[in-house]
Amino acid sequence: MDNGLPITLDPEPRQGAQAIRRALFLLRVLAAGGESGLPLKEVVQATRLSRPTVHRIIHVLMEEGLVERHERSGRYAIGTQVPELALARPSRSPLLAAADDILRETSQRIGDTLFLTVRTGNDTLCVDRRIGSYPIQVLSIAVGARRPLGVSSAGVAILAALPAQESRRIVATNEPRFAGYRTDRQTVLSEIADARRRGYGVREVGLVQGTKSISTWIKTADGDPAAALTISAVRTRLGPRREQEVVETLLKAAYEIEQKIR
Repeated sequence: MDNGLPITLDPEPRQGAQAIRRALFLLRVLAAGGESGLPLKEVVQATRLSRPTVHRIIHVLMEEGLVERHERSGRYAIGTQVPELALARPSRSPLLAAADDILRETSQRIGDTLFLTVRTGNDTLCVDRRIGSYPIQVLSIAVGARRPLGVSSAGVAILAALPAQESRRIVATNEPRFAGYRTDRQTVLSEIADARRRGYGVREVGLVQGTKSISTWIKTADGDPAAALTISAVRTRLGPRREQEVVETLLKAAYEIEQKIR
């Protein structure tokens, strides 16, 4: 009923949502630090939040067991409550179930290490890794490793499959985190443009020196890139002719996975 009084909006819901988003973003940043964690300075730089704000959020998360601080190094890392919460949903995702046989067959055909990486927010998360038969294997990323979108060939491939405006927004958001992976905004944007032109992503110098990576994206039924297939090998294994053979194999595997999840 209109009682003639001015209507005021309660700011609490918006403020509460912002606080939750900041806490979740901070958790994702810490997840990229893995077991060793990150110093507070790097967390502040990556989140672009003020030091007092980051410090306050971290301490709340520590009280809840979602973040822990290593006594010797002073670094912050994901806490024990996070994997415990994940146990509430132990079933495999539809993507992993659909990709299982295809990953095995593709890895056997190519012979080098094959990775399945999914997009989670502004990050990538490695969810499967298949080791090939070639004597020298590139194990650049472990299952569970999280990286900012754009620092790996998988992230570049996923960004290349997104609308240009959205990919630029993500790159701008992740820019403060790029320095830790020896890349920068312009390099990432150039790699995205190259991946769009090719139809797949190539990282001439992989995360491990002397290696090379090729990635193809996987889209859901609505056309959004949800994941990427990546092959990583020593550079001498991926000359022009074999690169094209590998690309064709990855594109075929990505298509088969897409058909299964649609």
